[in-house]
Amino acid sequence: MSQAAETARLMDAVYRNQRHFYDLTRKYYLLGRDRLIERLTPPPGGVVLELGCGTGRNLIAAARRYPDARFFGLDISRQMLDTAEKNIVRAGLSDRVTLILGDAANPMATQSLGVHGFDRVFYSYTLSMIPIWREALAAGASQLADNGRIHIVDFGQQGKLPGWFKALLFRWLQSFHVSPRHDLLAELENLADRTGTTLSFRHLYRGYADYAELEKGK
Repeated sequence: MSQAAETARLMDAVYRNQRHFYDLTRKYYLLGRDRLIERLTPPPGGVVLELGCGTGRNLIAAARRYPDARFFGLDISRQMLDTAEKNIVRAGLSDRVTLILGDAANPMATQSLGVHGFDRVFYSYTLSMIPIWREALAAGASQLADNGRIHIVDFGQQGKLPGWFKALLFRWLQSFHVSPRHDLLAELENLADRTGTTLSFRHLYRGYADYAELEKGK
């Protein structure tokens, strides 16, 4: 079984039931998602891609905030996309939000969309779940338009929080196959060097979450 097929099988198994109450529970600990959406600011008529879109929560919030942009969401889990599609239809946004089943680490996964470059690409608490997350970052960077930006928010290393809290959180996250990336900053610095993008990075909420942007110039 390929890495992508194994990841899809695992994600479908993990979220087959959780998808029904995912958004209700995750709002309490997936911190920084709304900050990311606030900073997206796509240009008028811009195109935005979320890699690992899950239930569509972020796509719906972003589409409502930026009515002049088009949004695309990719996820490897058919279960999650089924829920996302229902949520998007319910929100009345089917004309502006398009979903696609695929592997975030495959830069060709969005080829059928006919978009030659995305103005914004974002990852919201997905890199900690993707086994080949470095490849997923590189895939997003390869699809970025001139003057485009990548936005990332994910679990940090809890640097300024009590040690017991980090141990408890990481143990709990592990049960959901979530692994906060201790070398996220180093990988982003390498990616910025390779792609000629400008990196900004900061810790949020005393290190609970990490937030980053990579901006591409002409």
